[in-house]
Formats: sequence, structure tokens, C-alpha cells
Amino acid sequence: MKKSIFFIGILLLIASCDRSSLHKSWRTYRGDDGINAYSQLTQINRDNVDQLQVAWTYRTGDYTDFSKIECNPIIIERVLYGVSAKMKVFALEANTGKELWVYDPFEPGSKEGGFNRGLTYWEEGDDRRILVCAKNKLIALNAQTGKPFSDFGENGFVDLRKGLRNDDDFEKYDVSNTSPGVIYEDLIIVGSSLSENYEALSGDIRAYDVHTGKMRWTFHTLPRPGEFGYDTWSEDNYKNIGGANAWAGLSIDRERGLVFAATGAPAFDFHGGERKGQNLFANCVLALEAATGKYVWHFQTSHHDLWDYDLPTPPNLTAIKKDGIEIDAVVQMTKQGLVFTLDRATGIPIYPVEERAVPSSTMTDESTWPTQPFPIKPLPLTRTTFDESIITDISSEAHDFIKTEASKYSWGSIYQPPSLQGIIQLPGFTGGAEWSGGAIDRETGIMYVGLNDIPNIVQLVAVGNEMENLSGKPLIEVGSKIYNTKCTACHGEDRKGNPGFPSLADISKRMQPKDATNILKSGQRNMPAFTELSEEQLMAVVSFLFEINKNQTFQSDEPIGTTLAGKPMRYRIKAYKQLLDQNGYPGIKPPWGTLCALDLNTAEVKWRVPLGEYPDLVAQGIRNTGTQLFGGGIVTSGGLVFIGASQDEKFRAFDKETGEMLWEFQLPAGGYATPATYEIDGKQYVVIAAAGGGFQRTKTSDHYIAFTLK
Repeated sequence: MKKSIFFIGILLLIASCDRSSLHKSWRTYRGDDGINAYSQLTQINRDNVDQLQVAWTYRTGDYTDFSKIECNPIIIERVLYGVSAKMKVFALEANTGKELWVYDPFEPGSKEGGFNRGLTYWEEGDDRRILVCAKNKLIALNAQTGKPFSDFGENGFVDLRKGLRNDDDFEKYDVSNTSPGVIYEDLIIVGSSLSENYEALSGDIRAYDVHTGKMRWTFHTLPRPGEFGYDTWSEDNYKNIGGANAWAGLSIDRERGLVFAATGAPAFDFHGGERKGQNLFANCVLALEAATGKYVWHFQTSHHDLWDYDLPTPPNLTAIKKDGIEIDAVVQMTKQGLVFTLDRATGIPIYPVEERAVPSSTMTDESTWPTQPFPIKPLPLTRTTFDESIITDISSEAHDFIKTEASKYSWGSIYQPPSLQGIIQLPGFTGGAEWSGGAIDRETGIMYVGLNDIPNIVQLVAVGNEMENLSGKPLIEVGSKIYNTKCTACHGEDRKGNPGFPSLADISKRMQPKDATNILKSGQRNMPAFTELSEEQLMAVVSFLFEINKNQTFQSDEPIGTTLAGKPMRYRIKAYKQLLDQNGYPGIKPPWGTLCALDLNTAEVKWRVPLGEYPDLVAQGIRNTGTQLFGGGIVTSGGLVFIGASQDEKFRAFDKETGEMLWEFQLPAGGYATPATYEIDGKQYVVIAAAGGGFQRTKTSDHYIAFTLK
């Protein structure tokens, strides 16, 4: 009886919506169909924002040393829905933070995890659903009870690994979706997150029936024979090349019936010897018919990508006033710090774009595309050329250290091709813009975006073109070979880790071998599942990491390698490594993270301010450096931009007209997520997930914190 009353209470909470005031809720990821992170609410404004105080705090209770929460919660009338550090879905009273229900998508005691940046809501009459992607599962939950619909998909979920290539061995692949899908009528349309290494799956965009989970259409981002774009690849690449996946999310124009996607890089990210050609539809803004998945238009922002310059944000849909004429536009930000503004109906650039010659690769089997697209306006929002003039000046020691380090590599053009010697890539592959995207004020056409300005070192290492039989070799030796091929890019050759990836040097102090084996099998957070490895190969890796089973030999006669004889040489990246000084600070002059206001009507920057500081540098009198940013901002009609994102773990409000900081709050952990704002009973709230971790490698927590006026 109590449960019945409880569920009825939730139903009444949701059903009590005043349909004339939907703008007071935050019903979709990033606030609206155009992903603009904009709110018309004005109660909290530039005149009173300094009076904000904590309204409530919710702890998810399931974080670990390496977890993170990047979720932009949705608020449907009086209920807030979010995702925890271990991907549990929860519902709260949005005005009090009181927990209503929690759903765990994994089996009790499971070591599975990951992260998810948001949820999708659908309703029809009394049927209200929360759709969530958890690892390889797409699940439909009853919004009132949190219970999954058992008749959705197979056994209560859609397996996202199916339907991409060959379902006979789908279980060996790692496919998930870190960004929520979008709703069009009775469809949920989703992209995917998957490996961008050799043998990856293709990143097809798919639509499923919200009632049954049945797949209704698929768009092949690696075209098949007879499909437009097939001739931009080597023959039959669709059978063995992957990537080109819309991991950053989607946006939708309901009036036109169009869904827009921004796709990632083709696999392998940094060498294209096996995928000669322009490589459509990788690195593309795509417009598709939402009802059918039929191709409408595309615009490619990087041809034959060799730099992991996948599109990190969903396309923003807004209106631009150019020369007094209002144009419905698609605005696409990139990791290169470039902004492409496209006519929404045709894909034709609103501001001119020119193809410019770029350097050719010296790598074996590589065929660099001779030109790359550059918008004439706006100008790049980050630095795009590395030279001695921008080497860090925070100290003479740091300057000299970076000058020596930089001399080991080649550098110059934004499109300097990767090589065995190594290049300094600027911007690096965590920005310019990142997954957090831009907030667009629909009243003014001004976009507010956090930008990273930090270079990476990209160095290729050959992994051979012959298979190797290691039967009879010591198990630890085999594990070392597999580690060097699969793991060093993230965790380092010395096992001491890289930014965003933990050290494995002391792994035996933190977990048991069986736990490490489970993580290798199922993946965890940024780490994919290594489903292609056999049980004995997994044992070899774990034996190497834990220095156990020293007397055992590898028994399998199954050869280990990554390419077959006669195929182009294959490579791996030596490490996902930033160009950092001896103290771990970026190797170019600050600012390293900024909040930028770009007027899309004029394509001119209105203002730019550093975002974040490093306490140790502040103590030395070095201020306003900005930090690496992960997490987006929102803009309101109250004249404010709210954003966390910075590594100093503060949540801030800025005057959207001037860039002046008006309020800041020290969070318990980094706010590496996009906030949301909503109104209940005449009171406006702003909420953000504050859980730290992730690529920032700052302390982790499990907080959602809501603020309101005193």
C-alpha cells in the first residue's frame, strides 16, 4: 500500500505541469532541441547572483578514486533525473533533492561502469519514459517508478553492439553511448562511442522505436557499395575500418524533420594507410531525415583526419542575423578552435570557407589529403600554430625546459602530419572546444564557450606487419608485449600514467588480479573493454602488471599481432601526452583555458576571459592562467553565464555582456559537467554535478548541488 501511494505521488509530481510554462523546466540534454543550453529564466540575475546559496545537496554514494560524473540532468516539471558515478539513474524532488527512486543498470556486485552525459525523456499520454544508455545497453525506464520496461528490446534492453557489422561476433566489441539520444515522434535516435583503433566498428547512426526498442533505421557513416561517399575510401573499407561515430550527441529541427549529427575521426586516428581517400562521413556535420535516416547534406570539417580532430560537440541550431537577414543556422565547433556556420537547409557555409594547402606526410603508405577547410570568419578561437614565440613564460626554468623538449619534435602548421619523430599538435586533441559545447543566447545570437589551449605531443610507433607465435614464451613476457601494443598510449611505457589515465605502477596496492581482469573484460570509464583478447592473453597482461605467474609459459599457438603480412604497416600512438613543463603545467604561454563570447551575427569575439587558476601558481603571484576545461556553461535571460569546468573546482557566474565574474563557489570536487536551471513554485534553481575526476585527475566525489537565492 505504501509503495502504491509513493508511485502515485511521483505521478502527481510529473502530471502537475503547467504546459504554458515548459521553459521553466529543463526537459532535454542541454536545455532544448538545438543543444543551446539557454534559459529564459530571469529571477537569478546579474543584480542578485551574489546572494546565491546552496538549496540542497544530493550524494550518489557510489564514487571511486577514478570515477566521474559529466551528466547534465533533466528536470521534468518537479522531478530531476540524473546519473551517478557508476551510471545508476535516479529521480529527485527538484526543489528539495529528496530521492524518489534509483535504478542500477548493472547486476549486483558488477564491476561495470562508465559515464553518461545525460538522459532522454519521452511521453505520450500517461506513458512517460526515461531512456538511458549504459555501456552497451539502451534501456527504457518508467519515469514514475524507475522500473525498466521488460518488453523493450530483448530481455529489457537494446544491445548497441548489434547491427553494426557482423552480429556473429558482436560480443567482442565495445560499443556504448556517452551522450543521450534525441526524440523524434516515436523514435529515439542515437549515436555511439566506440574504439577508434584498428578493427573498430563503424559508428552508424540508428533510430529505435521508443515502445519496442526495434531498430527503425540506420545511416551508415562508412558508406556501403552503391551509397554516396563509398568512393571516398579504399575499396571495402566498410568491412574493416571503423570510427566516424556521433559520440558527442545529436540535435533536432522538428519543423524541418531533420536530425543533425557531428561525427568523429576514422580509425585509426593518427595514420590512414588503410583508408586512403577523403573518408566521408568521418569528421562531418550530417543532416538526415529524422523519420527515415535518409541523407540530406553533409559538411566535412577535416579531410582524411590524422589528428583525432573528431567533432566533439553536437551541432548547435540557432538563428544568425547576417546583413540584416535572419538565417536558420547550424553552428559547429571543433577541437581545432574553428567555428563553422552552415545554412540549416543546405549545409552551405554562411561565412566563407576556403580550402588551403597543408603539409604532406612522410609516413609509409600515408596519403595526406592535400587541403583542409578554414573558415574565413570567425577567426580561430585558439592558437593554431606552435613556434618559439608562444613557449611558456611563467618562469625561465619552464621556458628552457619546454624549449629543450620541443626541439625533439617537428611543429608548425595545425595540420602538421604525425610522424615517427613526433609532432607538437596545437590545438591538442582535448580542445579548442570539447564535448561541453557552447551556450547560445537565442535573444542576442552570442555563443559562450569554454576553450582549451594546450598542445599535445603525437609520436607514432610501428607495431609491425607480421603476426607472431609466442607459444612457450614466459607468460609475463607475452603480457609485456600485449601491454606495449594495447596500453602504453594511455598508461605509459613506464606504467606511470598520463593526464586522464591512472598509474598502473602500484596497481597491486589498489586491487586484486581478478578485479583487473574484470576491468580488462568489461571496460571502465575512459577505458574500453578488450574483448578481442583471449582468457590466456588477459592472464598474461595481468601477470605482467602484478608480476605474478613468473614460472608459467604461454600455451596458445594462436598468433598475436595487429596486422597481417602484405597489409600496410600499422602504428600506435606512443602516449596521449600533453606538452607540459617540469612541474606539469602547459608548455605555452597562458591562458590555457578561457571563456569566450562570440557574436555569431558578426563572427567577432565580443570578450574573452581566463577560466580557472592553479593555486600553486597563484601562491607565486601567477594569476589568470586558466586551466584545462571539461564541462559546459549555460546562459540565461537574467544576464548570466554559469560554468564550472575549471581545474580549481569552482562554480562561477559571469555577466554575459562584459565577462565580469559576479559570483563563485568552491565545489567539493570539480564541476566537470554542464549545469541546468529551472523554476519550481516561483523559485529559480541552478544545479551542477560536482564529482571531479576524469581527464582532470583531480579528486573525485559524488555531489549534485543546487543553488537558489537567499
